[in-house]
Amino acid sequence: MRILIAGATGNTGARLVKKLTDSGHTPIAMARESSDTSVLPKGCEIRMADLTDLDKDVANDVDAVVFAAGSGGDTGKDMTDKVDRDGAMALIDAAASAKVSRFVMLSSIGADDPSQGSDSMRHYLEAKHIADTHLKDAGMPYVIVRPISLSDDEGKGLVSLADHVDRDGQVTRDDVAAVLAVSVTQAGMDDKVFEMASGDTPIAKAIANVAA
Repeated sequence: MRILIAGATGNTGARLVKKLTDSGHTPIAMARESSDTSVLPKGCEIRMADLTDLDKDVANDVDAVVFAAGSGGDTGKDMTDKVDRDGAMALIDAAASAKVSRFVMLSSIGADDPSQGSDSMRHYLEAKHIADTHLKDAGMPYVIVRPISLSDDEGKGLVSLADHVDRDGQVTRDDVAAVLAVSVTQAGMDDKVFEMASGDTPIAKAIANVAA
């Protein structure tokens, strides 16, 4: 599959690109002029694009799209709105117009009910909630993955995927990338929404359980 990835040069996105490449797929990395593309595998196809000013044809000629981007913890509310809300919505619209087979959204724990988030997280969760809702209403198959807090530790390949998971602790970006990679290709995953934490179930089996 040809899979367009927003956030491909980020901490999670770069891991996702590698996993898709290793699985025989063709990841297409969205990147801005300022992006560090050295983190991508040699020969990776790059599509220059900026989520804050997205071309409507950015999703043309791809089979699926993964949104793994984020404005980052050091940016203000305006950039959160531009990337996590408006940028995500623009990419969703482009993907729907291009009639892709599936759109996978890396969302966040708490995006289902931002009012329950902490003061520091509420604006971010509201942006993710709006983007998730827009995706659900876009008329194309989707998967929404909502992990708990992320770490850069080595992935263990063991997770918990459920409507509601224990929100304490962290889950590794490597395991999140692995779940995204399987979610974009696994049959039976259309219109699935689930939370993600570290657990004791191998990723392939956990995804199969969600798809069942």
